[in-house]
Amino acid sequence: MIEFPAAAIATWGAVVVFGNVLLTRLGVPLPAIPVLVFAGSAIGNGTLSFTHILFAAVAAALLGDCIWFAAGRRFGRRLIDTLARLSLTVATGVRHARSLFERFGLPIVGVCKFVPGLALATPPLMGATSVAATAYFAWDTAGTLAWAAFWLLGGAAFEQHVSKFMAIVRSHGATIFDVIAAAAVLYLAYRYWQRLNFRRRIAHMKVSPEQLDAMMHSQSPPIVVDARPEAVRDQDPWLIPGALLLDLNSAAPLRSKVMGRSIVVYCFCENNSSSRKMCEQLHKDGFSHALSLTGGLDAWRRLGYPVKPMPPRVEMFPAALVGT
Repeated sequence: MIEFPAAAIATWGAVVVFGNVLLTRLGVPLPAIPVLVFAGSAIGNGTLSFTHILFAAVAAALLGDCIWFAAGRRFGRRLIDTLARLSLTVATGVRHARSLFERFGLPIVGVCKFVPGLALATPPLMGATSVAATAYFAWDTAGTLAWAAFWLLGGAAFEQHVSKFMAIVRSHGATIFDVIAAAAVLYLAYRYWQRLNFRRRIAHMKVSPEQLDAMMHSQSPPIVVDARPEAVRDQDPWLIPGALLLDLNSAAPLRSKVMGRSIVVYCFCENNSSSRKMCEQLHKDGFSHALSLTGGLDAWRRLGYPVKPMPPRVEMFPAALVGT
């Protein structure tokens, strides 16, 4: 915005902020925070109105969240699974958001925009639950107001520093758009590197449903662990026969009993990282035979392998074994 005449900024500033924030909330990999900071610097020098820009940012964010919440309510877990398959970042965000929701409830909606990875995952996840829409949007509105005001006021408070930074950028023949584009490219490259590195680390820890079925019919069947979050198990109360549930609260020392046996961990979809991260921790703890079921319970069931209803009492797999 510093690159344009004050009249143009005053006319189109709110439109630019609205469009940028909306696209970001819909999942387009565009950085919203730099635009809010630059808008805040324009507010600091009197070019833009704080009220107008705050309204544009909040309206765009709530519109994007409304779309994702409605999609989550309409399509439920199918949407969550699809998003998790498409993006490891979303899969990780869903896992963290679900864990925080089970622990703290709806207040996580008010802070999710401040936590990387949770902002996009939380609205469809909340839509897929039974939370009341009015309660969700009350927390979402409060959190969005705080988020937008924080970055706008931050940009206004450091208006002189932002101006000096942009003067340096201009002295090198660049513009604000170059800065934003460079930030987006670096962020995407970092996320891509994380994805490749994670896949490289767990490449040798995978087992297919066909391989697991053969292992279960062998003379030394593996220990099968259901690592799905409790909320997912409540919605889909089926499990692989003989599977144990992950117990995050137990500290029972079964190390000597299972050290020499294979352990197969499954979650609920192909790209969910919970089971693979757990396998990583098991390997670090000395359980070299820990494997992650490719495709999770969905792939197992899709190929026609048996599942059984979850009984009232299921033996738990102690969390002490995974170092938690």
